[in-house]
Amino acid sequence: MSINVRPAVKEDCPRLLELVRELALYEKAPDEVTVSMEHFVESGFGEKPVWWAFVAEEGNMIYGFALYYIRYSTWKGQAMYLEDIVVTASERGKGIGKLLFDRLIEEAREKGFKRMVWQVLKWNEPAINFYKKYKADFDGEWFNSSIYI
Repeated sequence: MSINVRPAVKEDCPRLLELVRELALYEKAPDEVTVSMEHFVESGFGEKPVWWAFVAEEGNMIYGFALYYIRYSTWKGQAMYLEDIVVTASERGKGIGKLLFDRLIEEAREKGFKRMVWQVLKWNEPAINFYKKYKADFDGEWFNSSIYI
């Protein structure tokens, strides 16, 4: 397998949203994906993008992606926030996730970020084990919280 990791482009968005829906199904929340294609595209490729991504492809097929944005901590400064790293089910276990994660680390270093942060569901053992290979710290002190406006 000859996987190429490259920055996402606007034309990748339909496939990225397919993979987002696949992730939502895996995470037992298939009805939670409510973002429109227009909003997704504008948010990543409009006048003021708020997210960036890398895709992993072979030929013309995208098998996975990693999407991040910049998070700010008043204590630590800017950090890369990994929103999603997704590899389609049929291609998991082939090193694609590692290629994407390593590219994120490289990007974070290039941009001068000292940290990369993310969330993982407590029951998602494959993801947890993946992150442990990178010696990730898991913080059990904080609750996730949000409101819908």
